[in-house]
Amino acid sequence: MINLDYSANTPADPTVLDAFYQTERRYIGNSNSTHPAGRAAQVEMARVTDGIAELLGAAPEEIIYTSGASESNNLALKGIVQASRHVGKHIISTALEHSSVGGALSALQQQGCEVDLVLLRKDTVLVAVCAVDSELGTVQPIQEIADILRDYPNCRLHVDATQAVGKTKLVLSGVDTMSIAPHKFYGLNGSGLLVKKKDLVIEPQIHGGGSTTPYRSGTPALGMAMSIEKALRLALENQNERIAHVAALNRLLRAELAKYPKVRFNSPENAVPHILNLSVNGVKGTA
Repeated sequence: MINLDYSANTPADPTVLDAFYQTERRYIGNSNSTHPAGRAAQVEMARVTDGIAELLGAAPEEIIYTSGASESNNLALKGIVQASRHVGKHIISTALEHSSVGGALSALQQQGCEVDLVLLRKDTVLVAVCAVDSELGTVQPIQEIADILRDYPNCRLHVDATQAVGKTKLVLSGVDTMSIAPHKFYGLNGSGLLVKKKDLVIEPQIHGGGSTTPYRSGTPALGMAMSIEKALRLALENQNERIAHVAALNRLLRAELAKYPKVRFNSPENAVPHILNLSVNGVKGTA
């Protein structure tokens, strides 16, 4: 079988699986515990977090481990808005966002928030924009958006980078929170990251129980953290060469499929190379 659905999920890399397995076997203590096994796990968790932060160009205290991008998006959006309720309840987003963003925004609307797609106001507290649209591969101008928001000090910028890591250049400058899903780049399902600017205070969505951060409670999952670090390191190694390879495949697909008059390309020419959206006249996409 040829799987062309890697934007939804990728198979776990064997080295990532091995890193998870070896870590779970070696470190049996809860890193919140003060006994020797717990302290050993705590030291290793700190080392892994330092490695992830270095790869992302972030500070270790800005790394929040989650169960995936859906939780990361919910934590960022709800956490920012709830912590900013004294400023306003206005949110800006786009029609291209993942359902985990759209669902969180709908929940916030039910709590009295306003959601618009274009308008910046004095009481706007959040702009949520994906780095790369998962359907069309459209690349959003994150840096330009961040530059505009510099004139709005009470407004935070959240970026869903699910389709961007390892596949295009990541922009962290001016971004307050960023969601990452390792299962999109050969990591494990059930693991995720939220990168949160260290001076930003957000409301936790899970309370009680110690963790690596006060913003997301739960026993630290060292094996998962190790798998994230391994997958992220692999994704960023030889990134330019891999992007060039996929771009060549994209051009080949476009050239060959363009020979069929019933095929229409929906992805823009400047879309990321790993996403190619097309329609076939008379054929439903689900078929």
